[in-house]
Amino acid sequence: MSAIVEIKNLIKIYKNATAPAVNDISFTINKGSIFGLLGPNGAGKTTTISVLCGLIKPSSGRITISGFNIDSNLQEIKKIIGVVPQEIALYPTLTAYENLHYIGNMYGLKSADLKQKIEYNLNIFGLEAVAKKRIETFSGGMKRRINLIAGIMHQPKILFLDEPTVGVDVQSRNVITEHLHKLNKEGMTIIYTSHLMEEAENLCSDIAIIDAGKIIAEGKPKELVKQHATENLEQLFLKLTGKRVRD
Repeated sequence: MSAIVEIKNLIKIYKNATAPAVNDISFTINKGSIFGLLGPNGAGKTTTISVLCGLIKPSSGRITISGFNIDSNLQEIKKIIGVVPQEIALYPTLTAYENLHYIGNMYGLKSADLKQKIEYNLNIFGLEAVAKKRIETFSGGMKRRINLIAGIMHQPKILFLDEPTVGVDVQSRNVITEHLHKLNKEGMTIIYTSHLMEEAENLCSDIAIIDAGKIIAEGKPKELVKQHATENLEQLFLKLTGKRVRD
């Protein structure tokens, strides 16, 4: 596989911080993979994803996405990526359909194509019956599903997901992960963060574990589990990051 994302010596230091949030990390993400960036609270996951999406600027380092340098070609990168943030990025007083129509317009989707994509995705995620209901009336799982649809309607080459199933019921999580597998089989590269080790083990083809701003392990989940003589990804995670509670 060829690399679609290359990160070299990435550092991010926030103003007045006592230590870097991301401290000189380097790794690559292969085209067509589902890549999991895993770590405890405050490890640097969201900061790394935010830098890759162009939401915040790095302090130093080089990032290339699909051949584009993020410093000089950010607008080109934004055309080929989709972003599903941990926070629900929807307008609560608008309906599900209105939210998706507005976001689709922002991506430049044409009216007929946009309508078709909205209806298709609402159906796939079991939300067609609530298309005309306001987001503020939705359950957490329903909001998560709409949040995901908003990030994939323009069919990005690369999809960034920050904790996409946090706080949702088993059924919603199953629908989301099944569709992510489908999108990946169709050629979409997926970059994903989560605290859910069992989900990550089942979903990801490759992972990197980050702690205190440093990459401490990288590779295929099964190979890493075997290499560290653990039974599963959760045991590996605890072995490498420790059992101290993080806030």
